[in-house]
Amino acid sequence: MIAGISHLVRLGHAGFVFAREGVFALVDTRPLALPAKTAIAIARLFERPDTRSGGSRLAAALTKLGPTYVKLGQFLATRPDVVGTVIARDLESLQDKMAPFPQEEAEAAVAAALDKPLSTIYATFCPAVAAASIAQVHRAEIETSAGRKPVAVKVLRPGIERRFKSDLDAFFFAARKAEAFSAEARRLRLIVSTLARSVAIEMDFRLEAAAASEMAENTKEDADFRVPTVDWDRTAREVLTLEWIDGVRLNDHGALEAKGFDPPALGRKVIQSFLRHALRDGFFHADMHPGNLFVDDDERLIAVDFGIMGRLGPKERRFLAEILFGFITRDYQRTAQVHFDAGYVPRHHSVESFAQAIRAIGEPIHNRTAEDISMAKLLMLLFEVTGLFDMRTRPELLLLQKTMVVVEGVARSLDPKLDMWTTADPVVREWIARNLGPVGRLEDAVEGAGEIGRFFGQLPGLLTRAGALFDQVDDITRDGLVLSPETVAAIGAAEARRNRWTAVALWIIAILLAWITWMLV
Repeated sequence: MIAGISHLVRLGHAGFVFAREGVFALVDTRPLALPAKTAIAIARLFERPDTRSGGSRLAAALTKLGPTYVKLGQFLATRPDVVGTVIARDLESLQDKMAPFPQEEAEAAVAAALDKPLSTIYATFCPAVAAASIAQVHRAEIETSAGRKPVAVKVLRPGIERRFKSDLDAFFFAARKAEAFSAEARRLRLIVSTLARSVAIEMDFRLEAAAASEMAENTKEDADFRVPTVDWDRTAREVLTLEWIDGVRLNDHGALEAKGFDPPALGRKVIQSFLRHALRDGFFHADMHPGNLFVDDDERLIAVDFGIMGRLGPKERRFLAEILFGFITRDYQRTAQVHFDAGYVPRHHSVESFAQAIRAIGEPIHNRTAEDISMAKLLMLLFEVTGLFDMRTRPELLLLQKTMVVVEGVARSLDPKLDMWTTADPVVREWIARNLGPVGRLEDAVEGAGEIGRFFGQLPGLLTRAGALFDQVDDITRDGLVLSPETVAAIGAAEARRNRWTAVALWIIAILLAWITWMLV
């Protein structure tokens, strides 16, 4: 009961902030029931005049509510299928910047995480150079045989796990209650679950270190891209130590020109590196904004901050390559067939009709200049059209599309006239030739033969388990499935608790609405 009241207080405070910032103006009240319409109308009485767009209002409210809500907004920016394209685009500008926590707290956190005195871990430990909702970064130095070496130390913000847990518990509480009123609300629990998993990964720096290590291994042969080295001896759950990067930020155009770098060439490297990681490796940096990209003296791109990564399986990689290649070559029939081969579009639809819809997206592109063509917008339009053909949106493809928006923005800031398709063409063709050509087909055949061999090797065990399963089914159908008294009692108690909490929540909401109405009158 106490937890439920705590959740209601937290959610009530969030609702008040949303009302003040005008977020409820974004809600389409036409399909809602009368009580919901009334509640939103009352909430809008607290709305202050504002000329900002809806997404900007939502971003402002989320920022005021703290780090968990900022992370929620950043996550929703990757789900235009949930919040709509316009709001998702506005949420992409949501900044995750906070004031740093005290130096002494950071030093104590590092010493506790690594279980050593700070002076034995680092020769120097400087004040924070950057701070966000989950962690902040310090510059430090370590002793090596060649002398002192600078490193970057990422420290988890003290108490942040408890804060996130409280807010996420409130989100789960709201999602469960909403499910009782709307079947559509079930996706809320999925969103909260995905957010909770994402945050859990971001708050374990060992996983971020592993992501950096994996990307470093994938790109070790790349001449124009590299990843900072992980210092595993000084890395733990709450602390991450990486090689310090002495480079120029990709958004510092003045410094790039002073170094004599070629901005258009750097723009091409950004696009090609991203596509190479997505297609070749199936593992890409999903937060490639300019603040996370540097250029060293050899004009190599260096990425930092590996808290948010994207993965594509073999089927998704082929899907992406075939789509891009199909639009490059204007082969819309092939592009449509790829959707059906991947199982993304139900078989009861016509390939020819789908190809016609794709042509409506692709043909206008070829009537525009190169700098007006956006691969990210093309994918976004493609996802919108596929909705007409009952295609289920894939979260990993949405994350890819969101990252592509950021990458294209970075590349075009370096070269406004960058031809995205000409830049992407060699990477896509290389992947097509390697994976769909004779060599790729031969490797697929060998892999398929291996899978068949493994299946036949497991066949005796499968038959044994199948026989046991049939015996169990026979017992159930003969005697009937009977639940134990303890199970029945537990189900009844859980249902009673759910009904009781629903009644309490509705009474509290009704009392609050009555009090607000009385105050206004």
